[in-house]
Amino acid sequence: MSAALLFAGSPALAATVDVQISDSGGRPAANAVVSLTSRSATNVESHLPVEVVIDQRKEMFIPLVSILRKGGRVVFTNNDTTMHQVYSFSPIKQFAFEIDQGHRSDPLVFDKPGVASIGCNIHDRMITYVYVAATPWAVITGINGHAMIDDVPPGNYRVEVWHPQLQPGRAIPNAPLNVDDGHTKFSLAVQLLPPRSQKHMHMGTY
Repeated sequence: MSAALLFAGSPALAATVDVQISDSGGRPAANAVVSLTSRSATNVESHLPVEVVIDQRKEMFIPLVSILRKGGRVVFTNNDTTMHQVYSFSPIKQFAFEIDQGHRSDPLVFDKPGVASIGCNIHDRMITYVYVAATPWAVITGINGHAMIDDVPPGNYRVEVWHPQLQPGRAIPNAPLNVDDGHTKFSLAVQLLPPRSQKHMHMGTY
């Protein structure tokens, strides 16, 4: 039996990775996507969402960042008091459509890994991001910069950290990680750009 199949069929071997992400000043980095990739642990079932819902309220997309498995679907809902024109020119997915108050969109399939930046043609400050993971192990950090990744087979991994405030064009921060059977801690400080005005963009801090 291959090691990959052994990992997939033996929950007792799975570990938990305890993640802590901060900015270069030591402040917790919320809304960071942390993903693990491995050349040896393949054919592992993904527990990432098949479908996510992105809402629109008070001229904001909620949530700011969503994680989706490759081939998953996104549904947009409009619980605002106005119509929105949702669009994306991102390489992994291009679309544009209107959504009236109280309506929801048809599911949009995201079949390419990467990050889609999504906005509203009517309200320029509205923005949301869909991170389509090519790996089964990915998580979004909370307001304290912390997150947990469960069911990770022991082995050697490459950790990548993506954040909306990373400088465009720069390499994605990454680091090696050896995951032991049990509980493995990982922390990384990443350099982030100052946040843009959040008055109408999103109610959270990022």
